[in-house]
Amino acid sequence: RRLSGGKPVGFKLCIGDPVEFMGICKAMLATGIVPDFIVIDGTEGGTGAAPVEFADHVGMPARDGLSFAHNALRGVGLRDSVRLAVAGKIVSGFDLATMLALGADWCNAARSFMFALGCIQSRSCHTDECPTGVATQNALRQRGLDVADRAARVVNFHRATVQSLGELIGAAGLHSPSQLTARAFMIRDDKGRPVPLSLMYPEIDHGVLLDSADARYAAVAAMYRDAWETSSADRFKVTSSHGSDHRNACSEARA
Repeated sequence: RRLSGGKPVGFKLCIGDPVEFMGICKAMLATGIVPDFIVIDGTEGGTGAAPVEFADHVGMPARDGLSFAHNALRGVGLRDSVRLAVAGKIVSGFDLATMLALGADWCNAARSFMFALGCIQSRSCHTDECPTGVATQNALRQRGLDVADRAARVVNFHRATVQSLGELIGAAGLHSPSQLTARAFMIRDDKGRPVPLSLMYPEIDHGVLLDSADARYAAVAAMYRDAWETSSADRFKVTSSHGSDHRNACSEARA
């Protein structure tokens, strides 16, 4: 923050192994160094330069990654200290509403704005040969981008998307995006039955991971308990369950 002149400092990542993100949480507790924000990118994200296999299959999907990060920060008592954002194929007002309900403080969008700008997904971003002039340093190709015309399209898209979010919030009888909860959304389970989104992505209690003796600890989903117990504050490596790293981090956090 000193080097940035007081600007917010944070980082962006696509969660892969939950143990690694939980290790970051332990490091925050151990050092007292907490970022201002974290941006969770879903596996759906990626530029046109990204390898197809990476864009399609590497990392957690946005909903899963956001929910895990939100709960991990809640579980270690840091959620109120860190702003959480999400990115990954967020296009519509409904996409925004869903992510906000799952714990995002805000949503980032790139692909949808690129489309509004004229991107045709030629997947040549990294070649400097973008045929629409959107992603190129070539002066001749840049002539294909009519800035005045495309700027109006981007503004219209943004305005319409935000308006649709407002309409959804109003239709739900709410007054603010901050009132959205996962319980208001329905999703089909593995048997095709509609269930509340809150059942698919349950929220864990604030600070519950800090004390394994807490009666609530045993009720926490195994994914969070296992990641917490096998993560380390000083390295991205799985440690033995209930090992010294886990006990030390817990005692430091409580202290």
